[in-house]
Amino acid sequence: MVNTKVTLSGIELSNPIIPASGTFGFGYEFASLYDINMLGTFSFKGTTKDARFGNPTPRIAETPNGMLNSVGLQNPGVEKVIAEELPKLKAVFNKPVMANVSGFAVEDYAYTCEMLDKEEQIGWFEVNISCPNVHGGGLAFGTSAKNAEAVTKAVKKVTSKPVYIKLSPNVTDITEIAKACEAAGADGVSLINTLLGMRIDLKTKKPILANKMGGFSGPAILPVALRMVYQVYDAVKIPIIGMGGVSTAEDVIEMMLAGATAVQVGAANLVEPFACKNIIENLPRVMEKYGIDNLTDIIGGAHNG
Repeated sequence: MVNTKVTLSGIELSNPIIPASGTFGFGYEFASLYDINMLGTFSFKGTTKDARFGNPTPRIAETPNGMLNSVGLQNPGVEKVIAEELPKLKAVFNKPVMANVSGFAVEDYAYTCEMLDKEEQIGWFEVNISCPNVHGGGLAFGTSAKNAEAVTKAVKKVTSKPVYIKLSPNVTDITEIAKACEAAGADGVSLINTLLGMRIDLKTKKPILANKMGGFSGPAILPVALRMVYQVYDAVKIPIIGMGGVSTAEDVIEMMLAGATAVQVGAANLVEPFACKNIIENLPRVMEKYGIDNLTDIIGGAHNG
């Protein structure tokens, strides 16, 4: 009998599978399809201080082996998430959930995390630093080690729960950002967020997305994600949640060998609503195929020898 359990900052998960933020709503939307308590946990829809309508449409574009999105963090704001979304989730999910938080100033992140920190359902924070810093010229927090450090410190001051910083791949050296987050007190890192991409409509000769560019995700980015997880594992001592192009149980094993303790599944949920269920059900078979008895034994295994 194989053991699929992993531990993430002191909280045990029955398996390492975590639907990624933005692809699983607030969870209850999927509860009518299958029992979501089979998941390790999930990262709920990116939440900001204030409600956001998101970017203009069109904001989704298909691409070979992936997709582009420029949704723009559409969400009802943290107060409504606490008052309306979390009670609905509690009715269908009995495990700690991961709160994904975004912001456009350091103070935004701190405010939203402080509000959510009081909620018993939340086990971890996943802080998305791929947002543009409105007070710093519009560059994403995640492209600057200094800004990433500032956000990490601000959030750690107001929270009692583990904080994972979600890193952007749109940088020259992702290990520099990961090290800055670790030095500032982060309990872990999540990577990778989407790559920046674009599609052009040949008929109109203009970008398909109203926002021109968007986040590129899907199976095509798996090799990039694996490379970055591998590099960050060598650079920091804190745990890694790996993601980017994961769609099969085999991908999960590969990501854990690169250094991930847990693995998020994103775009695959938008193509196949049962993607995470299928991966969890296939995981024991794949473990047996490759002679793996205990998942925790293979974390970072590709670095040995």
